Amino acid sequence: MPSSSSRTALKALAARAALAVAAACCALGAQAGVPIERWQLPGGAQVYLAATDALPIVDVQIDFDAGSRRDPAAQAGLAAVTAGMIEKGVAARGSEPALDQNQLGEAWADLGAEFNVGAGADRMSFTLRSLADPALLAKAVALAAREIGEPAFPEDVWRRERERLSAAIREANTKPGTVAARTFERDVYGGHPYGDDATEATLAAISTDDMRRRHAEAILPCRAKLTVVGAVTRAQADDIARRLLARLPAGEGACPALPPVPEVPPLARAATERIPFDSAQAHVLIGQPGYARRDADHFALTVGNYILGGGGFVSRLTEAVREKRGLAYSVYSAFSPGLHAGAFRIGFQTRPDQADEAVAVAREVLAKFVADGPTEDEMKAARDNLVGGFPLLLDSNRKLLGNIANIAWNDLPLDYLDTWTARVNAVTAADVKAAFQRKLQPERMVTVIVGAKPGAQ
Repeated sequence: MPSSSSRTALKALAARAALAVAAACCALGAQAGVPIERWQLPGGAQVYLAATDALPIVDVQIDFDAGSRRDPAAQAGLAAVTAGMIEKGVAARGSEPALDQNQLGEAWADLGAEFNVGAGADRMSFTLRSLADPALLAKAVALAAREIGEPAFPEDVWRRERERLSAAIREANTKPGTVAARTFERDVYGGHPYGDDATEATLAAISTDDMRRRHAEAILPCRAKLTVVGAVTRAQADDIARRLLARLPAGEGACPALPPVPEVPPLARAATERIPFDSAQAHVLIGQPGYARRDADHFALTVGNYILGGGGFVSRLTEAVREKRGLAYSVYSAFSPGLHAGAFRIGFQTRPDQADEAVAVAREVLAKFVADGPTEDEMKAARDNLVGGFPLLLDSNRKLLGNIANIAWNDLPLDYLDTWTARVNAVTAADVKAAFQRKLQPERMVTVIVGAKPGAQ
C-alpha cells in the first residue's frame, strides 16, 4: 500500500493534471461575448463576475490600492516585499494552527490549486485558481482567506528574504539594462513614486511591522475589487467573495480614505544622460510621461503606437533603425498607462559607436510621426492586425480574468470587451495625429544611453 506521503503526492498530481486539462479546454472556450455582472457587497467590496458554465475552473483575482505608488521613498519595495511575505505563512487563530511556508505549499499541492500574491505600481493582487468541484473549491477558498486575512510575516523568514533580494539587486546592478531602466524611470518620473526602485538601503529600512501596517491600512474589504471567472453562478460567486474577505477587519462606517498620490509632473526640458559601461551593446531608452489609463485618447494611442514602434517588424522605427541602417536588431515603442501617467518609451540596443546615430534616427522618426501622423495604409494595416489578434487576448480562462480585472480596476464599461474591436476600427488617422500631439513633445524627452563610448558627447 502506498505511504501517506505517496498518496498525497499522487492526489496532488491527479488534481494538477485535471486542472491542466481543464485549462487547455478553457483555451478553446473563452470569448469576449461572456456577459459581465457587477455588484457591491455590504462591506463595500465590488464584485465582477463572468460565469462560463462550460469551464471546470474557477479563477479569482482581488485587487487593492496597495501598489508601490504608496511606498515611502525611503522604503521603496515595501509593496512588493509585503506581497511576497504574505505567502510565507499564516498566523494561528483559535483552534486553527499556524502554517509556515512549507505547510502552505503542501496544503495547496493537496488541493491541486494555486494561490499567488503580487504587487505592481498601482495595486496589490491576490489570485486563486481551483477546479470548480465544490469540495475542492470550498477548501481552496478557506485556505486563501487565511492567507489574505491572517499573514504571519515571520521575522526570521524576512531576514532571509532580505538577504536574497539584496543579493539579487547587487547582481542586477552589474547589468546595463538594469542601470538604463532605473535611470530612465528616475529621470522621467521626476520624483513621483513610479520612478522609485528598491535598493539594498530601502530594503534594510523595511521591517515586518511596516508590512503589517501596510496590510492593515490597505487590505480592507471596502477597498477590494474582486473578479470571478468560471463555472459558478452569481450566488456562488457572491459567497466566494464574502468568504475570501471574511477574515479581514470589517470596519465601521465609510471606508477610510487613503492619502492622495500626486500626478506625474511633466518634463520641463530635454535631458540626456550617458553612463559609461563595459558592455558589448549600448542600452538606449528615450521617452517622457505618457498618459493615465482613464484618458479618452487610449484607443487612438494604442493604434498609433502599433504603427510607430509597437508592431514589430512592420513598425516605422524598425524600418528606419533596423531595416534601412542596420543600427539595432530590434527597436520598440510603448506606453505604460496606469492610475497616473505611465512612461512612453522607445528602446533598443546598439553598438556603442553607433549610439548617437541610432538615437538621432529614432528621434527623427518620432518627431515626424507626431507632426504628420500615420498614412491611411498604415491605419488599415494596424487596425486589421489589432482586431485580428484580439481573440488571442481572451483565449484562456486566465487571460479573461486579467481583462475583466482590468475593467474593474480602471472602472471601464462592462461592455468594454464587446465594443473593443468597434472602437479600434473607429480610430482615424486624424485621431492618432491629434492624440500624439496632445501627449508627446519630442523636443522635451529624456534620453538615457548606458554603455556609450567614454568621452562621447
